[in-house]
Amino acid sequence: MIFNPAIIALLVGSLLISGMLLYSAWYGIRILKSWDIHSGSEQQLSLERRTYLISTIMNYAFGFQLLSLFLFIYTADHLSALFVGAMCAAGTLNVNAFGYPTILLKIINFLLAGLWLIINYVDNRAYDYPLIQKKYALLLIILPLIVVEMIVQGSYFLGMKPSIITSCCGTLFSSETQGITSAFVALPYVQVEVIFYSGMALTLALGLYCYRSMKHGYLFSAMSIVMFVISIVALISVICLYFYELPTHHCPFCILQREYGYVGYVLYLALLAGVVPGLGVAAVVPCRNIKSLANKVPSIQRGLILISVVGYALFFVIVTGAVVFSNLSLRNY
Repeated sequence: MIFNPAIIALLVGSLLISGMLLYSAWYGIRILKSWDIHSGSEQQLSLERRTYLISTIMNYAFGFQLLSLFLFIYTADHLSALFVGAMCAAGTLNVNAFGYPTILLKIINFLLAGLWLIINYVDNRAYDYPLIQKKYALLLIILPLIVVEMIVQGSYFLGMKPSIITSCCGTLFSSETQGITSAFVALPYVQVEVIFYSGMALTLALGLYCYRSMKHGYLFSAMSIVMFVISIVALISVICLYFYELPTHHCPFCILQREYGYVGYVLYLALLAGVVPGLGVAAVVPCRNIKSLANKVPSIQRGLILISVVGYALFFVIVTGAVVFSNLSLRNY
């Protein structure tokens, strides 16, 4: 099991990312303590040269961290054929106690890595690197989460045994199970759809307003996070039913498979493309008061808002298409 190429890539990649972050965090601590852009000391010059290397390292490290989420999901789905009872990634993630914590950590680290890359991009647009201490402070927050992810992911893959009998997604995502998923499944369909479409309309309208006026960036970021949570709940509770055309199939992983045109990957990518730039908008707003960034922030902020709006709009269009063209009607349920 451990010699699967995708598993090896994930384990080695996670180890390398953790190593890169530990190296970068060491210099990050020195930068937090000693950085002074106005100083011409040998120490400051050394830190300035080192920060170029660290930024390059972190761009590659966090770039793979973003890709690893989808590689992990693909691997879990692909391995489902090896376990009795598993029909998709839902069953594979349930083969031991580390599967679902791993994917949760990967989602959290995806958001934080994307946010760091945005802050790093903005910081590199200025000659005096005004955000350097903030981005290295964020790096020190991300580091323990990446290390924990590496340990939990390793425990998950190393704990896999072909003899394990797991549960199918129909069992895991039903109202009869214990846990948060049963609460999502039990939610009333009509109310969830109303909240989803109302929230999406508000998010898109607010995004377009912010794009034009450059106001209320914090509000748009907050709404992006809220919409991300609403979309996940709605996906499990209602949206998946229209793709499967079954009123009892709530699995968020089966839509990743060929019979559904791999639409799940597009949906999840669109959702993440909506929330990560949305978070970045809040990080960019204070930069308008920084002299070296004042002229650059409006275009960067508009770009982030535009990407976020396009991401959520794509998610909205795909979901609406599934609802309109599905043969399933939930009015009788």
